[in-house]
Amino acid sequence: MRIEFDESRCVAAGQCAMTAPAVFDQRDEDGVAVVLDATPGPERHDEVREAAAVCPSAAIRLIEVAP
Repeated sequence: MRIEFDESRCVAAGQCAMTAPAVFDQRDEDGVAVVLDATPGPERHDEVREAAAVCPSAAIRLIEVAP
């Protein structure tokens, strides 16, 4: 899995950081999300999929990569 993140679409809701805190964080100055790990391991895939699903601005795009 690879994460593509469109910072310009982010509305700083923080859903991704709450859902997958090992993969997403937020900048202190404006709350915009930051991707900490663009290629998370398989143990994080479910929470990353959930983070993408709950993103209110659809700023997170997941690219599923075959093993």
